Amino acid sequence: MEVLGRHLLVELFSCDEEVLDNPEKIEAFMMVAARVSGATIVESVFHRFQPHGISGVVVIAESHLAIHTWPEHGYAAVDFFTCGADIDYWRAHDFLKEAFAAGDSEVRELLRGGERDAAGKLGRRNNGLEDNGSENSKLKNSELKKMGREK
Repeated sequence: MEVLGRHLLVELFSCDEEVLDNPEKIEAFMMVAARVSGATIVESVFHRFQPHGISGVVVIAESHLAIHTWPEHGYAAVDFFTCGADIDYWRAHDFLKEAFAAGDSEVRELLRGGERDAAGKLGRRNNGLEDNGSENSKLKNSELKKMGREK
C-alpha cells in the first residue's frame, strides 16, 4: 500500500466542561497542539454553538486538525490528518488530553492511500475490506438517483 497520509481519530472523555465551552481556550490549545506536533499552521476557524459546544479547524500545510466539543457531556472528538511523515500527531494528542483534563481517550489510527493499478492510479486496498453498502451509502445513492446522478 502506498501511504499518502495518516489520520488519527480521537475521542476524549470526562473533560473539563468549562474548557470545552470556551472558544478562545479551544483555539489556543488546538494551535499549541499543531505546533507541538511539528505542523506548519496556515489558518484557523472556530465557531461556538448556542447554547454550548464548539467546532473548529486548524488548517496546516500538511492537512488539518479539527475538533467538535459537547461540553454538556464532557466529550470532545478530535481529528488529526497529516500528509507529512515528520508530523508527530501523538504529541498533539497527549497535549490536548492534558489540556482538556480528559479522564480517558479512545484512538483510531488510519493510513490513507491505496494500491497502484497498472495505469499508476491509486485504487482499493487489498485488505479484504469491502464496501458493504451501509444504510448511509444506500440512502445517499437513492438521493443521487433522485437528482439524476446515480453512481
